Amino acid sequence: MKTFTDCLPCFLRQAIQAARLSGAGEEGQRKIADAAEEFLKTVKLSDSPPMISRNMHVIIRKMLDDPDPYRKVKDKYNRLAMSMYPFLKEKVRNSRDPLLTAVRTAIAGNVIDFGSQLEFELDSDVNDVLTKEFAVFDYEALKESLAAERDILYLGDNTGETVFDRVLIEEIIGRFGSRIKYAVKEGPIINDATREDAVFAGLDKVAEIVSTGCNSPGIVLEYCSGEFLELYKNSRLIISKGQGNFETLNAEKRPIYFLFKIKCDVVAAFTGLKNGSILIKKN
Repeated sequence: MKTFTDCLPCFLRQAIQAARLSGAGEEGQRKIADAAEEFLKTVKLSDSPPMISRNMHVIIRKMLDDPDPYRKVKDKYNRLAMSMYPFLKEKVRNSRDPLLTAVRTAIAGNVIDFGSQLEFELDSDVNDVLTKEFAVFDYEALKESLAAERDILYLGDNTGETVFDRVLIEEIIGRFGSRIKYAVKEGPIINDATREDAVFAGLDKVAEIVSTGCNSPGIVLEYCSGEFLELYKNSRLIISKGQGNFETLNAEKRPIYFLFKIKCDVVAAFTGLKNGSILIKKN
């Protein structure tokens, strides 16, 4: 997905947000904003939003001398999500269709996205996604694919969301006996999940954690390691979580199922769906 001019104010907001989280005062935030504006004058709109976001954050983190401005708020949502794990498991266990409820649960976790906002009402967001109608509902195709393919590449998204992914992964393994590789970022970028976050969520107990080899939001294939690209190209079933992964992989001719909630007007316009829609979308 290309970048649109409406994305540019969002990039600038992210830059100021990172500066503020890093402890910069008004003058420091202004310097970061100025640097971000200068960078944004040079970008190609043909590049995906996650590619531009990654390259901007590389610049501003160097200026801030802070490799992970979001670390404290990431820790907060990791702990909050883990506190919800027993409740989420019970919801799945007591539902009429545990697999579908687990899919909904994983999508509910997708609201934890600092690229769009910093504060969330997780309880209400989870309940909303558990009952909302799907805008795209390729659920039967997903079930058929899960029954046919035991080896799955699962593309993770954000911290905290990893706990919600664990609920789905455990349901998939319990039902289909699947073997799952869970992909995380090599290093911190906004609030995208790293190995440390995946281990905190207990994903190492149910899946093999692998690195994309890069630190971009979304899966920017140009920046991924050769090892990950080999895994990606050879995977016959890919579950992709999150809007950022959709923005980078939507044009890929690969066996991908996108699970996410639309969280901005740009992606809503691109898909022709309403902002706030939830999707199980087969590529």
